Amino acid sequence: MARNEEKAMSMLNRWLRVQSGEEGKKEERRPHLATLCETLADSEKWRRQILKEITKSVGEIQNPGLGEFKIRDLNDSINKLIREKAHWDKRILELGGPNYLKQSSNIVDADGNEVLASRGYRYFGAAKDLPGVRDLFRKSEVSVQKRTRSQMYKCADAAYFGYRDDDDAVLVPLEKAAEDEAVAAAVLEWTERQARGGAAQEEEEEEKEGKGFTSHVPVPSTEDIEKAVLERKKKEMTARYASEELKESQERAKEIASSRKRGRE
Repeated sequence: MARNEEKAMSMLNRWLRVQSGEEGKKEERRPHLATLCETLADSEKWRRQILKEITKSVGEIQNPGLGEFKIRDLNDSINKLIREKAHWDKRILELGGPNYLKQSSNIVDADGNEVLASRGYRYFGAAKDLPGVRDLFRKSEVSVQKRTRSQMYKCADAAYFGYRDDDDAVLVPLEKAAEDEAVAAAVLEWTERQARGGAAQEEEEEEKEGKGFTSHVPVPSTEDIEKAVLERKKKEMTARYASEELKESQERAKEIASSRKRGRE
């Protein structure tokens, strides 16, 4: 009974294919060279077919239980399809289609990480964990030794501190030219002031300002300063060593002297 149902289903499927016109059609094969395709629509179709095959193979290679040889074969077929897709991209551009070559050539895995590649050959899925593959991309840690202070001082010569800047054959002529321009500008300015008579007026004004200076505060002379210093020292010595009786007698003598001066006046 089941056999009859299977025959009926197969007959039904065949009848449906005949009705749709797919029974007499032969399966088209993709050209082995992209240059053999002459239409843009066919080129786009073969490119989409290659993308489907790449997607399918990348999904299969994620299984690490396939075995080393199967994983290597799948990885080789994926790289071959990627190269073939590049040829079809170039052919589509030649036929006037969109430029797929401008798109990013970086291929990422399901986690968003860039696919490991060595000299254009990429490793997908479980192929990245094959023996010897990890060693290709393992970065060797290079120990960087810091230089000592004495080693750095060996590189710091006179030129490093700028002591040989004047030895440059370019700097000296430039400085000479700038100096000549500055001197010429100063001489021209002075000549113009002389022609206008401005220099003479400035000198006269300076002389007048010097002569008309008046001091509003009495300035003591050298003799007055010496007398004031001597009197101060006398007072200090008297206050330190003289007795009270001597101080009183000195004050009386000063009063008498001052009264005599007033009487004479």
